Amino acid sequence: MGKITKFGDDGEEVTMKETPTSHQPEAQDDVSMADAGEEGEEGEEEYEGEEEGTKVRLLPGSTPTAASFEFLEESHTLGNALRYVIMKNPDVEFCAYAIPHPSEAKMNVRIQTYEGTRAVDALRKGLRDIQDLCDVVSDKFLEARKDFTEKKAAASA
Repeated sequence: MGKITKFGDDGEEVTMKETPTSHQPEAQDDVSMADAGEEGEEGEEEYEGEEEGTKVRLLPGSTPTAASFEFLEESHTLGNALRYVIMKNPDVEFCAYAIPHPSEAKMNVRIQTYEGTRAVDALRKGLRDIQDLCDVVSDKFLEARKDFTEKKAAASA
């Protein structure tokens, strides 16, 4: 599985394995990214030297309640579903996604939350909700396929 990159209290990058959020340790308080400088070529260089599998990173300039995230190797499929699910959260004020350029395999998600809820937590909840939704759809499909094959076998006999 990939890793999530975020910034610690001292501004240094910290990575966390992508496991179901129920199995991850509680996140520490987010740090204002205002001191991280302007987004630019530095942001591109952050991927150099990182372990392969890093899929999400917190973009510079983020605050605890308003953050932008960059997903690698993702598209409108996840972007639109994630935006929809995150906007269902009553603690979220705004959520949008963009594909910066069609030739780059990147997707950016912007989340703004009401005071008292962190944007990182809203993203984790959204990802968890999508995973739960996919599990339900998969279970229903497998159940329907099993019923179909049993009926087909009974009709053939």
